[in-house]
Amino acid sequence: MALVRRVCLWLSIAVFAVAQGTVTVDQLVSFVKTAVHSRQDDKKVAEQVEKLKMRTRIDDKVIEDLHHEGAGPKTLAALQKLAEASASLPSAAHVTNVAPAVFPPPPADDQKAILKEIQEHALNYTNSLPNYICTQVTKRHIDPTGTESWKLADVITETLSYVDHKENYKVVMINNDMVTKDVPREKLGGAKSSGEFASILHTIFDPETQTEFAWERWTTLEGRKNYVFTFRVVQHRYSIMHEGSKRTISVGFHGSVFADEKTKQVMRVTMECDGIPADFPIQSVKLGLYYAMVDISGQEFVLPSQSTVQSREGKYLAKNEVSYHNYHKYSADASISFGGDDTPPPPPTKKK
Repeated sequence: MALVRRVCLWLSIAVFAVAQGTVTVDQLVSFVKTAVHSRQDDKKVAEQVEKLKMRTRIDDKVIEDLHHEGAGPKTLAALQKLAEASASLPSAAHVTNVAPAVFPPPPADDQKAILKEIQEHALNYTNSLPNYICTQVTKRHIDPTGTESWKLADVITETLSYVDHKENYKVVMINNDMVTKDVPREKLGGAKSSGEFASILHTIFDPETQTEFAWERWTTLEGRKNYVFTFRVVQHRYSIMHEGSKRTISVGFHGSVFADEKTKQVMRVTMECDGIPADFPIQSVKLGLYYAMVDISGQEFVLPSQSTVQSREGKYLAKNEVSYHNYHKYSADASISFGGDDTPPPPPTKKK
């Protein structure tokens, strides 16, 4: 009972802070951590977060840290909205009378040169990758109500081998049951996606796509400074297939790319599809791709870390959270053990 009283008291403090004015990033972090560690309902925590007004800007690293602390998907989505609303505020390090450190955008000519370097890395991305094998874990969530009250439908564990620029998937577990015979992933039903990490990069930066880029802002990912550019692809270059109607369409999309200031390598892509026909069963598709530095045989490579794909069909929502683990160099006798890291990826599905 004492624990419950303390948690309720903390929630009351958060509400009181809202009534009185604004809160700091430290107060926000403390609130979410307390709620997570005391196993508060994700939806209720998100509702509290949505009521907050920030005194300072929320950096991406704050959300990433809270994700690793165990914040739920609704809370993470609310935090992302709060971060967007606070983007113009000073950073937490400059709350009082100290002038905030504002990093101006690069000059227009420099932006063109930066984008060119990012483009070169993106178009040569697959050529830079080694042959590797890893574990891909896909957590598929559904919500028939359209209110983002997610229910875990299943967990698919696969081995992903990347050899000579080709991906090969093998389903090894469905939920907690080992698969003893070959099960093509196409036969699994539900929402599926594959191959976006390389194909999306190539599509965005392919000169023939004629992507429109614009400077957005600076940000920090994993303690490293990143450029953020918005982009828009007008051409119909992204395919969505609806299995029930056997229809496939191609549409344009828009979003943001995050690239490391020093290496010029893309570390994150967020996007949303545009111009989906009104009579197509799927009305919305959003995608998030997250990359990380991964050590393979003593050498670091930028490789997929996690992804999220979310779609809407009427009220029916589907969301896939994909994470990648146990990277190592591919060989004929390479093997992977299962049952390791079960941490879900952060926050925002293509049916294919």
